[in-house]
Amino acid sequence: MQKPISGASPCPCGHPAPYSDCCGRWHGGERRLQAPDAATLMRSRYSAFVLDLTDYLLDTWHPDTRPPALPPGEAGLKWLGLEVRRHEQQDADHATVEFVARSKLGGRAHRLHEVSRFVREQGRWFYVDGDLR
Repeated sequence: MQKPISGASPCPCGHPAPYSDCCGRWHGGERRLQAPDAATLMRSRYSAFVLDLTDYLLDTWHPDTRPPALPPGEAGLKWLGLEVRRHEQQDADHATVEFVARSKLGGRAHRLHEVSRFVREQGRWFYVDGDLR
């Protein structure tokens, strides 16, 4: 878990825009939960993991696959970066995003490589599930 960041800080997702102009706009305020596409939602979810925003993660997880709760971020976990490898739109309401997220815990590096499935319902994108690679 990392400490909260200011709106002017670089966005954790790796985009060059400040957090407030990037993932921060999806995490709070009037645009909360309104990511325009699956890739943007995936990036905002990565940033939410970095910032330990468990409410946002649960709110953007599809109700059919969402767990009842998420544990807080693990003490000492440091997120190192995100690489979005591919974003494919199957139709207007279904998409996949392949990504690699890197982290470090207890001096050991970790990689999470996943192809995630997203669905749009009533104009809002949700994370459904993913296949680890």
